[in-house]
Amino acid sequence: MSTVTEPETIAELIDDCADIPAELRAAHASTPRPPAPRDWAVDDACHAQVVGLEDY
Repeated sequence: MSTVTEPETIAELIDDCADIPAELRAAHASTPRPPAPRDWAVDDACHAQVVGLEDY
């Protein structure tokens, strides 16, 4: 592995990557995904907010 220059070919890049210690290449657990959004539904409280707006 050369630390002086950037790899110029894919072969040089692969050789450089092969020299990275295994501890540094180990996969780490990713952050958990947020929960899926709940289904949306119109309830009476939501409907009450827009009553009469069709005249507006």
